[in-house]
Amino acid sequence: MTGPQEQSLIIRDITEISEMREVEHLQKDVWGVADREVFPALALVPMIEVGGVLLGAFDGDRMAGFVFGFAGREQQQAILHSDMLAVRPEYRSAGLGYRLKLAQRERALAMGIERITWTFDPLQARNARLNFGKLGVIADSYRLDYYGATTSFLHQTGTDRLWVTWLLNSERVKDRVSGTEQKRVADAGDGTVLRVAQDDEPLRIDVDASVASVLTIEIPADINRLLTQAPDLASRWRAATRAAFTSLLAAGARVTEFQFVERNEGRVGQYLLTRSDSKAPY
Repeated sequence: MTGPQEQSLIIRDITEISEMREVEHLQKDVWGVADREVFPALALVPMIEVGGVLLGAFDGDRMAGFVFGFAGREQQQAILHSDMLAVRPEYRSAGLGYRLKLAQRERALAMGIERITWTFDPLQARNARLNFGKLGVIADSYRLDYYGATTSFLHQTGTDRLWVTWLLNSERVKDRVSGTEQKRVADAGDGTVLRVAQDDEPLRIDVDASVASVLTIEIPADINRLLTQAPDLASRWRAATRAAFTSLLAAGARVTEFQFVERNEGRVGQYLLTRSDSKAPY
């Protein structure tokens, strides 16, 4: 199948029950979950009625992806919590996930909402690149096994999540969505607390977090390959990243960037964290 052209995809509201049923099918196709873990169409109807936003991307009559968020409150502010984003694999090269998030941002701002939150698996490097590099989110909260055990093939190592915040009208976010991504940051050197070793093993490094201006946590570039080929190694990465994130965030650091860096004739993912007393843009 040839890749879809970005301009052929139309993003619009999903309002018909028949299309909400397609949202059910898409959850199963993309995440491989059992019927009991599918968010049902009949629950989407009233949530949209009271402020939820459900947007679909269509290639002709075919739904290529969707994003769904519901209204909530955080820190005494109205927010939209973006609970689901799914894109069929053959459409991911068209940047559809990014386009769906931009459409969600526009809708939230039109509703007078300036903050969107969501969770994602910090071992998924492509999602980290989208969230931090292109959208400009920040994160200061790590949730252990957030969804518990599920039937999804993606959740073999548990469902730990970073809780991210998208401050829609911040200068940082405006710069990112206008196409100005962060410049590549040099390796942190003494600030690296978790490194991808030559054999893809996680290597924990003792660092004085109170001294380093930038801290880094590295992850494999493709955890899904490890889930298939070396599941025990993938589990070790879950344990290592859990320990690194929880200790640094508890000490007052926040995650502000993600980048890919070249290493050993390949590349690895690299999170950058700054202390809460730093001058890094929030």
